[in-house]
Amino acid sequence: MRFKVRAPASSANLGPGFDTIGLALDLWNELEIDPAGTPGEIRLEGPEAGPLNERENLALSVMATLAAAYGRELPPFALTAWTAVPVARGLGSSAAALVTGLLAADHLLELRLTREELYAVAWRMEGHGDNAGAALYGGAVLAVPLVPQAVVLCPGDVLGLVAVVFIPEMTGATWAAREVLPATIPHADAAFNVATVAGLVAGLLTRDRVLIAAGMHDRLHEPYRARLFPHLLPMVEAARAAGAVGACLSGAGPAVLALVDPADAGAVAAALTATARALGISGVAVRLEPARRGAHLVSEG
Repeated sequence: MRFKVRAPASSANLGPGFDTIGLALDLWNELEIDPAGTPGEIRLEGPEAGPLNERENLALSVMATLAAAYGRELPPFALTAWTAVPVARGLGSSAAALVTGLLAADHLLELRLTREELYAVAWRMEGHGDNAGAALYGGAVLAVPLVPQAVVLCPGDVLGLVAVVFIPEMTGATWAAREVLPATIPHADAAFNVATVAGLVAGLLTRDRVLIAAGMHDRLHEPYRARLFPHLLPMVEAARAAGAVGACLSGAGPAVLALVDPADAGAVAAALTATARALGISGVAVRLEPARRGAHLVSEG
């Protein structure tokens, strides 16, 4: 029986939460699986669709890997992929592909895995849990090693803030963004990030905007990644000056995310756009709601 699954975009490394805090965003990738369709047929649709690329290959690879892990083989099927999450911009496109692949295989093979079991598999495949946790659970999540599920700090429908994201036309590579990070950092910077992560977590749990604002500062990765993305720090400053509660690099970049009161979204978007124009950076500022839920089955039949 034909069915469709979907998973949201996500912004990992939220503020100081490097490999730790992720936020799901209301922008979705979907996979439709049709066991009655032409076996092996693949259709690519959506605003970010292109030639068969590593994202669709990743979803198919994940499906095969999960099947093999349970001693099963995937039956023949046709696949339609709807891609709306921009690729290589720091918005969790690989996690969305991975999670849709996991959900599709789980449903197709009737494995009935729990959300915690899916999360454990996704963490192993991604190597960190912030994107995968946000994509699976929705809202703002905390990924803690040795904890079998992502900790939902704040469901997407009660955060009270929206995201304004500047998405450059330029792309970024996660490996390059990790390569610029130093092997060690000053003790004072580590202590600073411990404090800001604690503040951000407390703020998200209590919806305290003062704590969220105080927590959205980083010394662990953004100062180093700003060498790759010279627009980062000017955009963060411009967003805060325009009324954003906080702003940061989204994931491994190059997108920049600002958390804002809905009433300030237009002003922050305009500030990001003006800053980009002044720096000669092409791209678009978009308003995205936090995703109310994580990956799920959309339809069947």
